Amino acid sequence: MARLDFYFDFSSPYGYFAATRIDALAARHGRTVKWHPVLLGAVFKTTGSVPLATVPLKGEYSFRDFERTARFHGIPYRRPANFPIATQLAARAMTWIDQSFGEAKAVAFAKAAYAAYFVDGADITQPEGIGRAAQAVGIRTDAMLEGANSQPVKDALKAQVDAAMARGVFGSPFVIADGEPFWGFDRFDQLEAFLKNGKI
Repeated sequence: MARLDFYFDFSSPYGYFAATRIDALAARHGRTVKWHPVLLGAVFKTTGSVPLATVPLKGEYSFRDFERTARFHGIPYRRPANFPIATQLAARAMTWIDQSFGEAKAVAFAKAAYAAYFVDGADITQPEGIGRAAQAVGIRTDAMLEGANSQPVKDALKAQVDAAMARGVFGSPFVIADGEPFWGFDRFDQLEAFLKNGKI
């Protein structure tokens, strides 16, 4: 079964919205999804970009659009008190879980981490915040933290981010389907049309 490659950063509201929809969208077209955490901080060093919410004029609009998009799609969302955040811990934790317990548990963790941050307001840069997501999928926080902070996992995540940029990934969410790139949750209608028709 052909797959979609889904790239996301845990600090991205649009990545969160996409994470609530990507699996169902893929399933409607007989596809599976490979979830790839990325670090927009590293990507921005290459592209020269900055977080949208920090850009004058665009920042205030973006906060309005996050809330409006969530309402429009019926997705639970609460603006985090601390935003944007560094997401190395969450991405490394997911990488370790994938290595240690498999892809299904890693995806479940990613969804739980997104909900912890964008729904419950947990600070997922801190052990107690990211620990919520680990516990939600039956993983001990101490084991996850040890694994996430190990050098092999740090190296693996760096390699994953480098590989993503080598494929042209520069934002979150970013989906590659049959070599065709789609950037943004607002491109999911185009993505679906492509999956249905093989072209747009």
